[in-house]
Amino acid sequence: MAIAMFSYDSAKPFLAVIFLQFGYAGMFTITKHALDEGMSQHVLVVYRHVVATIIIAPFALIFDRKIRPKMTLSIFLKIMLLGLLEPTIDQNLYYTGMKYTTATFTSAMCNVLPAFAFLMAWALRIEQVNLRKIHSQAKIIGTIVTVGGAMLMTLVKGAQLDLPWTKGYDALASTGSLTKQDPIKGALMITTGCVCWACFIILQAITLKSYPVELSLTAGICFMGAIEGSVVAAVMERGNPSAWSVGMDYKLLAAVYSGVICSGIGYYVQGLIMKRKGPVFVTAFSPLSMVIVAVLGSFFLKEILYMGRVLGAVVIVTGLYLVLWGKSKDQPPSNSSHDKAAEIATKTSTETQEMTVTTGSQEFVAVDITKIRLPDESA
Repeated sequence: MAIAMFSYDSAKPFLAVIFLQFGYAGMFTITKHALDEGMSQHVLVVYRHVVATIIIAPFALIFDRKIRPKMTLSIFLKIMLLGLLEPTIDQNLYYTGMKYTTATFTSAMCNVLPAFAFLMAWALRIEQVNLRKIHSQAKIIGTIVTVGGAMLMTLVKGAQLDLPWTKGYDALASTGSLTKQDPIKGALMITTGCVCWACFIILQAITLKSYPVELSLTAGICFMGAIEGSVVAAVMERGNPSAWSVGMDYKLLAAVYSGVICSGIGYYVQGLIMKRKGPVFVTAFSPLSMVIVAVLGSFFLKEILYMGRVLGAVVIVTGLYLVLWGKSKDQPPSNSSHDKAAEIATKTSTETQEMTVTTGSQEFVAVDITKIRLPDESA
């Protein structure tokens, strides 16, 4: 029973990060459909984080009210910067890049995120790297291979793959987008967004050390993202009030789904995983969402797959799992209950040994007389 509990406890970070990737995969597909129908990407960012704030704030107020640290100027500025990096800059660039490409292409390009996160974590000494060790060399080589795969996907198109469910559709019809396709421009926007996303993940890991309340931090990020995103949307959509209108359609579904699953729950679960496994682990499973999106995109959006992009995706996956293998050989400190129990047992054993005094063949045990309770005489 103990072994089973330990295995489940060790598997929880893996299950949580896989859940995140399935959530992101759904967001790629739903959002792409909403953008193709003409929804403003800037307005989507605002609505996404308004929804996330409404959903997550009550939980933060209830569950964190007794454990929430005092809000300092330093923490407030970090939350402002977090709201600017990912909810505002990254997502505006990311959604705009998606308009110029496809859902599959966008999800694959986002696989450069672990490479950027690894390099930043290495530079800030958050990630362990020893150039003499094979697993550290694997993480570095994997990072280089990942970037190379992203470049291959962007620059090499290759032959069109005629899948049974996409026959009869050409590339233009498969996108259904009102925006002219431009993979180079889209790739540059998505890559820049991934840099901001990596900065966000590293800063979130740092902020959690001084403000270790995941729900409250998530609510703060979503709230600041909604405010800062509103400023960007107001500037970009000035003179176009119709951009803010949504109905009971994919536009509303995209805002609610991405707000609840990818921002509200996503930031919270991401914070929990980071406290235990670090920021690089959180980003290492991105290829899973790419595979799911490729299947969903070809089925529901009739997106055409090309050989060059498939090969680039394979290279990206290879590089990322080199990074993941190297990461698995690290031994970060664990916070599991079993480790804590072992630590307490060891400490207790040590203290007991220190209290034991041996003189010749006689052994005496030192007793703290201040902790002896005498019977109550009045009884």
